[in-house]
Amino acid sequence: MLVAAAVCPCPPLLVPEVAAGAAPELDAVRSVCADAVGVLAAARPDLLIVAGPAGPDGGGAFPPGSAGSFAGFGVELTVRLGEAPAASGTSASRPLPASLAVGAWLLERARWAGAPVEGLGVGEPMDARRCAEAGRGIAARADRVAMLVMGDGSACRTVKAPGYLDDRAVGFDAAAARALGTADLAALGALDETLAHELAVAGRASWQVLAGAAEGAGLGGQLLYEAAPYGVGYVVASWS
Repeated sequence: MLVAAAVCPCPPLLVPEVAAGAAPELDAVRSVCADAVGVLAAARPDLLIVAGPAGPDGGGAFPPGSAGSFAGFGVELTVRLGEAPAASGTSASRPLPASLAVGAWLLERARWAGAPVEGLGVGEPMDARRCAEAGRGIAARADRVAMLVMGDGSACRTVKAPGYLDDRAVGFDAAAARALGTADLAALGALDETLAHELAVAGRASWQVLAGAAEGAGLGGQLLYEAAPYGVGYVVASWS
C-alpha cells in the first residue's frame, strides 16, 4: 500500500552543476523538494519508487543501482537510484531518463539510506487508464510503498517558455496543482490528456500513476510550492 508520496518538478536545472550561474534562482524549489523527500523518509517505506516522464527509449522499470548521467547537459556527474543489491555484482547498464536522474540526485542530496529504490519511466502517451493500472501495481509491491513522482506542468506559461505562450496553460496548471495539493485522485485521473500534450505538460502521466497507486490509501496532500520559473509550471507537493 502507498504510505507516502512526494511530487517534484524534474528540470535538470534543479542540479546546481547544470544550472551553473543560474543555480540560486531555483534554491527555493530545491529547499521544498528536500522537505518533501524528508516526508518519504519519515514514512519508513519498504520500497521507494521514483516515477517520471521518459521518452520512447527510456520507459519501463529500472532496478536499484541504475545510473543516470548529466553529461548531455554539459556536466560530468553521475547519480544512482540507491544501491544495487550486493548479490547482483553490477548495476543495470540502461541509463536513467533525465527525470529519474533528477530524482536520484534529490535522493542523494537527502542522503537516502532507507528502503531499496527502483525507478519507473512513464511514457507521455500512456493514457489515464493504463497509468492508473501501473499505479495499482506499484502499490501492491510491498506493505509500505512510497513514491517520488517527478514531472513538470505546462511549458507554455510565457512567450519565452519552451512551448511559447498558451492562454490555457495557467488554468491547466492551477487545476493540476490543486489536485496534487489536496491528493484529489479523481481530479488527477480526469486531467485532459490531449490538452496536456498540447501544453507540453511533462508530468501528466506520472501524476496519474500516482493517483492509481493512492487508491484506497486515504492519504492527504499538502501543496508546498507552485510557480512558473522560465515559463514552466513547477509543483511540489507532499502526501502522507
